[in-house]
Amino acid sequence: MRLVDHLDKGASLDPDAPCLVCDGETSTYAEVQQLSGRIAAALVADGVAPGDKVAILSANDPTAFTCVFGISRAGAVWCPVNPRNEAAENRELLDLFGCSVLFFQASFAPLVDAIRGALPQLRTVVCLDGDPEWARRLDEFLASGGAEPVDRDSGDDLALIVGTGGTTGTPKGVMLTGTTIETMTAVTLMSYPWPERGGRPTYLALAPLTHAAGVLCFPVLCLGGSIVIMRSPDVGGFLDHVERYRVTHTFLPPTLIYMVLDHPSLPERDLSSLQCFWYGAAPMSVSRLEDALTRIGPVMAQLFGQTEAPMMISTMAPEDHFEPDGSVARARLSSAGRPSPLVTVAIMAEDGTLLPRGERGEIVIRGSLVMRGYLDNEAATAEASRYGWHHTGDIGYLDEDRFLFIVDRAKDMVITGGFNVYSTEVEQALMAHPAVADSAVIGLPDDKWGERLTAVLTLRPGTSLDPAELKSFVKARIGSVKTPKQVEIWEDLPRSKVGKVLKTEIKKYILDLEPGR
Repeated sequence: MRLVDHLDKGASLDPDAPCLVCDGETSTYAEVQQLSGRIAAALVADGVAPGDKVAILSANDPTAFTCVFGISRAGAVWCPVNPRNEAAENRELLDLFGCSVLFFQASFAPLVDAIRGALPQLRTVVCLDGDPEWARRLDEFLASGGAEPVDRDSGDDLALIVGTGGTTGTPKGVMLTGTTIETMTAVTLMSYPWPERGGRPTYLALAPLTHAAGVLCFPVLCLGGSIVIMRSPDVGGFLDHVERYRVTHTFLPPTLIYMVLDHPSLPERDLSSLQCFWYGAAPMSVSRLEDALTRIGPVMAQLFGQTEAPMMISTMAPEDHFEPDGSVARARLSSAGRPSPLVTVAIMAEDGTLLPRGERGEIVIRGSLVMRGYLDNEAATAEASRYGWHHTGDIGYLDEDRFLFIVDRAKDMVITGGFNVYSTEVEQALMAHPAVADSAVIGLPDDKWGERLTAVLTLRPGTSLDPAELKSFVKARIGSVKTPKQVEIWEDLPRSKVGKVLKTEIKKYILDLEPGR
């Protein structure tokens, strides 16, 4: 199943139904289909062959999202680019992907202009909403494709490639197939509440469409539902949209859910239309989740996945948050739900032995939700699929009721505000400062961010350092998301006998000093 087939399925139910809604303007399924066909025709006229890579660099925008379907309809491969990355990181990813065409919003023109000269395979850049002299305008690009829309199959199931950093800072391209997304769609439709047969969901997308909020659109499209797009995060606007459009489904990372809970107008808001409010992409405070179940409603729904196995490794429907008597199942709220219907989940020891219920080990999975592999990286692919299972890199256990609990991240990845941050990359940026002798980056529990990126460092003899100045130094190199929110300066770092920094001891020491944790 191609990505565009989800759109076409919805259109078959009612081509005149609202599909994409943004800033009060609505595009029907037929209109989105037509525009996607014209985009496909223009890509083919530009020389895009089946299987070629086409990137999109944009904030939330209906035209940019329609380009996803145009890319798919042309038989090409969608490469989403995170607009929050620094220029160097996006240049490295686009070069890795081998993208020949890039769609972008005018607000990112300086970034595109800075990297396009270093991308020899990138022959065409198309501005969706502006007119830089070095780029093609969208209307001009569409005109080059002629009047007849194009719809072709590449003959390959590869649908999209998503960039992910590594623990060494080297990016990898995760290859996801149409079957992967179809599996994710099927699990979503099986595992969560939806309008009764014939009813159409309304999905509100505030979180970035380049991440979880985007792929959650596909099951909505299959039901002929409408997708309401918010261009930028605005909690008050989010609540306005839920009321105005009678939203049934939405997704937010915990950081934004906390902002919803703290919004002064929440008690007066009518959220009765909500059936499913997904949360994920970062650990959520149990106390704040309990608060959400009371103040937002019994509609909270967890999902757990990763780029290599998107969204639905395990699921926790709204009813799973409660005991049969209607009381909150508090002990269960810290879990990641149960393994989803089309995914086999196990816990593995380092030697490949599968462990019994209750024992901790690495979470491994099997099924068609798993990626094809890493683009042009056989070694990393083989490492991730040892013993015939996909290795998530997360440490956890399954309890007697088959609920999955995640207790640690084997690769020291920190999830802050819904974004993955790899500690080694941050440590490298810290070490570039002339006063820093050594560093360790960890994630600490945080009610706002899920995990608070924290740096502990030692200084070179005879030097001093202002933490605020260090944060500015790191931000200029790798961006605000990857800049530590807390900086600790120690005389030394705890180490093992072989000299490895013991991050677990660092974390324990800091948490022991923090009251209330």
